[in-house]
Amino acid sequence: MIRILLADDHEIVRDGLKRILAAAGDLQVAGEAASGDEALALVRTNDYDLAMLDMSMPGLSGIDLIKRLKAEKPALRLLVLSMHGEQQYAARALKAGASGYLTKDSAAAQLVGAIRKIAAGGVHISEAAAASLVSSAREPHQALSDREFEVLRLLASGLSPTEIGERLHLSVKTVSTHKARLLEKLGLHSTADLVRYAMENKLLP
Repeated sequence: MIRILLADDHEIVRDGLKRILAAAGDLQVAGEAASGDEALALVRTNDYDLAMLDMSMPGLSGIDLIKRLKAEKPALRLLVLSMHGEQQYAARALKAGASGYLTKDSAAAQLVGAIRKIAAGGVHISEAAAASLVSSAREPHQALSDREFEVLRLLASGLSPTEIGERLHLSVKTVSTHKARLLEKLGLHSTADLVRYAMENKLLP
């Protein structure tokens, strides 16, 4: 039996996933979390074979959550199940320690197959994502750090530096420093340029 931690902030999504996994027979949802902080607390006190994570949850989430979970339990296998397109996040998620990436519009059979493959030590990524990883390696935003990339997406989503600081637990000054660095790396001059770049490269949630 593969013991799974399910982390998603939408109860209806967790309920749907539990039904899919229960029907598989060899998969057991042994824990549920509605936030990244809950997921981290559960991983510290319980043993799971695999954690299935949403990328956007309240509090600790995304790449930061992947890194924290792997630091806490290096042997834990991680599958990201996200509404974000693979070209946005798959490469960064795998680099941070995830073993697979699926979008939420994937078929149930594909999800179950990916869980079994990852739990057995494999890696799951779609052919489309693999192709986009090869092509995206040449794109300027791939040179951004994970934190700069997160600030880029939040700025392009319309959040102010103060709001971004609150969400990422950073000072406004630190957010401004990240903004200045990513503008320089991307060869851009303003927030409007950032929004346009993010839209052209499909980086918005």
